[in-house]
Amino acid sequence: MASVVRIENLCADVMMFVGDAYESVATAFIDGSKVLLIDALGSEEDARWLRAVLCDQMGITVHLVATTHFMSDHMAGLTQFPGALVIAHPHYRHTFLSQNQPVAAFYREPNLILDNMVLQWGRHQLHFVFNPGKTMDHFSVDVPTADLAFAGDNIVGNIVYLSKADPVLQRTAIGRIRTLGRSRIVGGHIGAFDAPVLDNALHYLERIQESVVRIRMDSPAAEVPHRIASIRIEDCVESHVQPTPFEREWHAHNLDVIVSQSIFTLDASLTSMRSAA
Repeated sequence: MASVVRIENLCADVMMFVGDAYESVATAFIDGSKVLLIDALGSEEDARWLRAVLCDQMGITVHLVATTHFMSDHMAGLTQFPGALVIAHPHYRHTFLSQNQPVAAFYREPNLILDNMVLQWGRHQLHFVFNPGKTMDHFSVDVPTADLAFAGDNIVGNIVYLSKADPVLQRTAIGRIRTLGRSRIVGGHIGAFDAPVLDNALHYLERIQESVVRIRMDSPAAEVPHRIASIRIEDCVESHVQPTPFEREWHAHNLDVIVSQSIFTLDASLTSMRSAA
């Protein structure tokens, strides 16, 4: 069994599972003996634990697995529930192939391909809203009946992860989730949060962009990587936010990919041109 796992009841018939690997999240909507899963955890060990709880201990069957996006750290359970139908966006292969560490063993071809959909599952109505941001296949899932919105990896707790993403799309995606007006937000990692987590993530994105643009504009090229590596998470998050170890880890990953993927270079160039005009 996984060494660090957590189960939280979001309401009477909605259970959230947080696995050990990447603190990846899966959420079960239970309708009698049937389950719809949103995402499917990040390791084979975690996925076996999820199956043991739902199928062996609770005696219920997973009928559908809906992916917020097709990255391996949310797909481990797809092969654990071979009888379930898998839902994904048409750009699922683009996302799978673009990730840094694809795991072919977790891959399953989706059964249902969709852009937007409303699905009635038990007493809940799930609105699948195409919301590209971190990836080009991202869904947000709005569940008015549970006062929940699922953000996938458009947020990572109170921050965002920038690798291979367009920060403008990420900003727009988070803003679109805000317009849903739900009081609780389920992320792709860590767990569920109160709605202000969206504002916190936007604040982080704005502050880290400002810091990197300033460094790229003001520093000799040879010093840029070192100065970017020294950006503290405390200087990017809202003053009331105490970063978790997971958020600190992924902030460090952000600093690495900002350098290796030249993130915010265009923004620095555009800012310089506007200043010179």
